[in-house]
Amino acid sequence: MRVSRVQAEENRQAVINVSGRLFREHGFDGIGLKDLMKGAGLTQGAFYKQFASKEDLAAQASKRAMESAAQIWAAAIAENPDDPLGTVLRFYLSMGHREERMDGCPVAALGSDAARQSSTVKASFETGIRAYLDTLATMVSAPQGEETKDKAMAILSTMLGALTLSRVVNDPELAQGFLTAAERQIRETAAR
Repeated sequence: MRVSRVQAEENRQAVINVSGRLFREHGFDGIGLKDLMKGAGLTQGAFYKQFASKEDLAAQASKRAMESAAQIWAAAIAENPDDPLGTVLRFYLSMGHREERMDGCPVAALGSDAARQSSTVKASFETGIRAYLDTLATMVSAPQGEETKDKAMAILSTMLGALTLSRVVNDPELAQGFLTAAERQIRETAAR
């Protein structure tokens, strides 16, 4: 049975959305096309009508996941415009975010996997990372001669490192320690 163009596009968008979540949970190489399509409620045969390759899907799903993360940051900031950095730090460096791999930060979930992917997949991450940096740069000030971009890079690096380390350990106290120490260090960095 043929599906309409509208339905085909809805199916394509569903595959991109579901794949972004499943890639974050399993990694790019940890899940096959059959399971990605099954997750979207479609058959594997429909895949090749919608995507050139798994790499094509990985790039599109990564782009969508990064855009979604940027929207989460924007929504959180909009809720508390008086303390945008504190707002981002509270949700990003939280135990809840640590546990939320499928909908959490794509860079923290897939960063090391993305480093081994094609330039197309990396480009999706790079665009999202630049958006993170631009957002963070608006939240910090810099002394004469120092660029806010440098501070934003240090802050993002600290956030990602702390979240990644917190996910690697079993001990919840140690995990929380990484998150708390990172938040304290970021606040000190931002205040300088």
